[in-house]
Amino acid sequence: MNTQYISNLKALLDRLNDTQNAKIDEVSELCAKKVAEGGLMYFFGTGHSHMISEEPFYRAGGLACVYPIFETDLMLHEGAAKSSIYERMPGLGGAIIDSRPICEKDVLFLISNSGRNAVIIDAAMRAKEKGVITVAITSINHSSAVTSRHPSGKRLFEVCDYVLDNGGCVGDACINIDGLDETIAPTSTVVDATIVNLISICTAQRLVQMGVTPPVFASANTDRGDAANKTVIEEYRRRIPIL
Repeated sequence: MNTQYISNLKALLDRLNDTQNAKIDEVSELCAKKVAEGGLMYFFGTGHSHMISEEPFYRAGGLACVYPIFETDLMLHEGAAKSSIYERMPGLGGAIIDSRPICEKDVLFLISNSGRNAVIIDAAMRAKEKGVITVAITSINHSSAVTSRHPSGKRLFEVCDYVLDNGGCVGDACINIDGLDETIAPTSTVVDATIVNLISICTAQRLVQMGVTPPVFASANTDRGDAANKTVIEEYRRRIPIL
């Protein structure tokens, strides 16, 4: 069974390489231009998708120009069932965007496998009203198979400027076990994290091509890490207070 799961992941990563590369390049070029002009790359996801917002943040080999939006009520560590209630609440997503200094010089990545809940859709809509470029990371298969929980009736992929499709199946889990009614083994975290890291790589490459040194973190667990990161942290902490 472990071989089947690994095979499924490989197939999704191959699909990602075959179908999403051009979109990733396009989005990365936009990100590089925004970063070169002083902008930031914001990431927002609820439930398990918040892990994808955390993936590129303060990471060895990651970009320092990353601002993750962490909202405790929408994460799992203070009440998993509660987070499901909050992520369906209309109006909250817009308020979250308004509580951050995000503006037209930034790019906002919105991560949701289903793309159906009100918070993530409200966040995308409010960001677009503010002139922010929005990028969905989602499963078109899943999202197309469900109705929206937003008053507009729209899903995330229908309201964002760009859509990066992780190719996952409806329900995310991809393994069937005889005698078990529910499928097991989700794929979205692996593929979404790959998408985010591809964005970071391609954005850094574009910046270098533009003659701009990308703000990349060294590992804090190497002998040179703290010294290498000190200047980067000092520069970006003014705009990203949680650094």
